[in-house]
Amino acid sequence: MKEKIKIFLDSDLLEKYLLGSTNDMESMQVERYIAMYPEVKKTYDELQDNLETYAKLHAIKTPEGLKEKIHARIKSERSGRKQFFRYAIAASIVACMFASASYFFWNQNQNLQQENTIVTNKIKTLEADMRQQLEDVRNQFIVLNNPQTKKYNVRGNKMARDLKAVAYINPVKKLSYINVSKLPELPEDQCYQMWAEVNGEMLNLGIIQEAASKDKLTALPYSDNAVSYITIEPKGGNISPTTNKIVANIAY
Repeated sequence: MKEKIKIFLDSDLLEKYLLGSTNDMESMQVERYIAMYPEVKKTYDELQDNLETYAKLHAIKTPEGLKEKIHARIKSERSGRKQFFRYAIAASIVACMFASASYFFWNQNQNLQQENTIVTNKIKTLEADMRQQLEDVRNQFIVLNNPQTKKYNVRGNKMARDLKAVAYINPVKKLSYINVSKLPELPEDQCYQMWAEVNGEMLNLGIIQEAASKDKLTALPYSDNAVSYITIEPKGGNISPTTNKIVANIAY
């Protein structure tokens, strides 16, 4: 019986159930295990508390004034359309006399449609960004709370002795993150940059800064036998790593 419970807890059904991504059969199984086994109920309660705390820490605040701006834009568009229709009716009565006016209003309508498209695209982009951020928060939650996640303490070499970081690798979910908690100071004309060697290809992960908290994670590309590096590069970053300035590496 204990082995059965262990297998269940090692799966990600509890996490999926908490995030609302289980199907009907999986939901029934999770609810049955929670009701039958105190160990499962305890783990579920702990995950629920962790998720609530994590969600509060990473709550995505809607840009200030966005709702009012959208309402103002919609109101402006409606007002513009009403005005256009009034003038269009007048123009149809005296079309010969005011042909140029008809063209003017047609052009105004085209501009209005273009502006409407721009606003719509901006809203879609914002929604896509928010979905991506929520997906990243979900993955971080899984990595930090899944028992199959491996934790690696990363230290710098003699060029950056005070460098400290923690890497979280989950080979089952194929997810990997790093929290860089300490970076030694550099001259103003230098910076720290992260790289990952994945399937024989060197990927530029960009300039890195110290994390504001232990919960601030940076995603790493996952692959079997992947290696990540931290190097010292000229200010603004480099297009390829300076191999004699590698200060830390993470093999996973």
